[in-house]
Amino acid sequence: MRLSLNLLLVTTFFFLLANNSFASTKGRMFYEKTGKVFWDVKTNEKIVALTFDDGPSPTFTPQILDTLAKYQAKATFFVIGEHAEKYPEIIKRQAEEGHEIANHTYNHHYDLTVNPANLKRELKQTANTIFSITGYYPSLFRPVGGYYDETIINTAIKKGYQIIMWSWHQDTKDWTRPGANKIAHSVTSDTQPGDIVLMHDSGGDRTQTVQALDKILATLKKEGYECVTVSELLYRSKGILPSPLYLFPTM
Repeated sequence: MRLSLNLLLVTTFFFLLANNSFASTKGRMFYEKTGKVFWDVKTNEKIVALTFDDGPSPTFTPQILDTLAKYQAKATFFVIGEHAEKYPEIIKRQAEEGHEIANHTYNHHYDLTVNPANLKRELKQTANTIFSITGYYPSLFRPVGGYYDETIINTAIKKGYQIIMWSWHQDTKDWTRPGANKIAHSVTSDTQPGDIVLMHDSGGDRTQTVQALDKILATLKKEGYECVTVSELLYRSKGILPSPLYLFPTM
């Protein structure tokens, strides 16, 4: 019953978002021009960025890291602060293996009326947690559920973040658990240079995501794609250096 209620709440949230009932009146075109918000990038290089939200998970994140290592692929993990505090060894492993760790708030609340002070506090808590484990402060932020308005965007920018969304055609919707083949197909059927792919390594049973990732990486490798961190994607396509430098994180 609780699972059904949670699914209903999340579905309602995304319905409202899709219909712009509560979203910003300033859309993608406006914010992309600021150079601070990205859905994807234009590049002639066959590079893409795989991103994972809501982790780390003690069950699924290590499996995802194993699969990434198998294909020598890099990814960006948008972590929830309270999860990072619980599983610092996973965050440490992510950094040691050359992946990027980014900010996805501390509590992951689906809140359509964001208070700037609360958002600042969550960003700071998560950033401090990441720093305490890796020695790096994150430079990228992804809003919860991809919801954004002027308050969220401006607050994050003032704190020095680049805001990272995802390519509109690369939302795997893996949280609905449609099957590993469908998740993989949603990525590989229309891969384009500069894509930012959305997946999840926590927040539910991510067995299908783990299975799909192996298929995705095998196909992308066969097609000549390189999987890089978001910061490396921005640097190689736009010459943007994050602050702090987080292209190749080391301990």
